[in-house]
Amino acid sequence: MASLNISKNVLLTTLFVVGILAIALPKNVKAQSVADLVTDQFINGIKNKASDCPNRGFYTRQAFLDALNSYPEFGTGGSADDTKREVAAFFAHATHESGYLCKTEEDNKDVYCDTNYPQYPCNPNKKYYGRGPLQLTWNYNYALAGSSNNFDGLNNPEIVASDAVVSFKSALWFWKENVRSVLSQGFGATIRKINSIECNNGAPDKVQARIDLYTDYCNQFGVAPGDNLSC
Repeated sequence: MASLNISKNVLLTTLFVVGILAIALPKNVKAQSVADLVTDQFINGIKNKASDCPNRGFYTRQAFLDALNSYPEFGTGGSADDTKREVAAFFAHATHESGYLCKTEEDNKDVYCDTNYPQYPCNPNKKYYGRGPLQLTWNYNYALAGSSNNFDGLNNPEIVASDAVVSFKSALWFWKENVRSVLSQGFGATIRKINSIECNNGAPDKVQARIDLYTDYCNQFGVAPGDNLSC
């Protein structure tokens, strides 16, 4: 009986130690919550660098988190470092595209109707220029983003610039459908997905601006930016 009790004690001690080690494992073993990274301080830190504009208060942390409920896979599926790099990459592009979370629409307000996609017929009274944090553009993207997020993108593209939650949803939709699959290739691959014409020396100053933002946010999150930063 004495040896049996000793065995039980050893087993209990082992389980206790294993439990303590599990709690004490490095943070990169388990993905960190996106909400823990995208704080009010982080968002306001971006917007504080923006020049004055009428829509400076449009993009908020709460609007992002509300939109995130529709895209729970964002920032998940890997380690805490993977989460940090994905959040840094997303907001680097959002910062660049929206002028530090200031602009809801791009300055060039062309029609952006691609008739090669007849299944997404353009409304002749609407324009599909860039709107939202990632500047959603083209009729087919508005149609698909709308279908995924319960709004009529072809007949009401303006909602992407008037409803902050829809605006972030459109960006997260584009990210999910076009960008997430190349995250493992490095930040440069995400630039190519967001705006490929900047790559291959198309606009090296803009590429560098995106990289600078990405590395800044990685530094804020305490994570290495990884390799292959340019395109």
